[in-house]
Amino acid sequence: MNARDTAAPHPVVADLYGQMHLPVICSPMFIVSNPALVLAQCASGVMGAFPALNARPQSLLADWLAEVEAGLAAHRQAHPQARVAPYAVNQIIHQSNDRLEQDLAECARHRVPYIITSLRAPGDVVAGIHAWGGKVFHDVTTIRHAEKALEAGVDGLILVAAGAGGHAGTLSPFALLAEVRRFYDGPIVLSGAIANGAGVLAALAMGADFAYMGTRFIASREANASEGYKQALVQASANDILYTPFFTGIPGNYLKASIVNAGLDPANLPAPDASNFGTTRAKPWKDIWGAGQGVGSITGVQPAAEIVAQLRGEFDAAQARLAGRTFA
Repeated sequence: MNARDTAAPHPVVADLYGQMHLPVICSPMFIVSNPALVLAQCASGVMGAFPALNARPQSLLADWLAEVEAGLAAHRQAHPQARVAPYAVNQIIHQSNDRLEQDLAECARHRVPYIITSLRAPGDVVAGIHAWGGKVFHDVTTIRHAEKALEAGVDGLILVAAGAGGHAGTLSPFALLAEVRRFYDGPIVLSGAIANGAGVLAALAMGADFAYMGTRFIASREANASEGYKQALVQASANDILYTPFFTGIPGNYLKASIVNAGLDPANLPAPDASNFGTTRAKPWKDIWGAGQGVGSITGVQPAAEIVAQLRGEFDAAQARLAGRTFA
């Protein structure tokens, strides 16, 4: 039986729905996500997010948070009837992140409403985030990761399923979501090649509360990505994505074109081991471009607001198509 046995949304979900134009959380992308993109996303009614590590040096994080907050406040004042979504900051809580304590302290000073945690069970940071009123959504790729995150007291789960950009899991979103819903009735954000409005609706139909979208927004005017990266997304199809642990030691999805540009053969990468990392001049994320299998839905580079408007149109059209399909 599904753990959520009522159609009524969870209180956290209901609160977010009241601030959103579309149930989409935009994933925080290393290098790519910045204040301009987050502001455009939130002002359009979807949650924007950036990794704290994108603000370099560390002292820049305070400026980024102030910029986002001031921009959202100004937009709310100018458009009092608009739905303006809250923003999130991603924190890598792996022990290799020597900025974590400083970055969390800065987020506490700004009372960041949502923190997305990644790469380790977040047990030792959740209480501190809750202390300032923030909520924690945690990235997971397996059932065990989900269980450990819930034991830590997180407020929601982000299921990073097969087909998602970057460090994706291997389980189908259908399988992962169905199994998590057996024991968890709280907020769930689903990723896995979701790149259009019909995919957003499908995520809700499957039992998720939000779709998690990243790749679609790399091809936006505001994204901090090279024009070559953006055009490669426009030209790519699902077959142009390679899933490999070669570049970071953790399996991820990357554009084959960027691997070729780096002088490597996507079909003949060496077997990954610790000695491989750093042996190529190509840097993951900067030179080797992350992307999900939903790239075939990208047909051009647009302002983020136009992307959200297009997603909403596709979402509504998908709902209308289903409205006429009933079964006795």
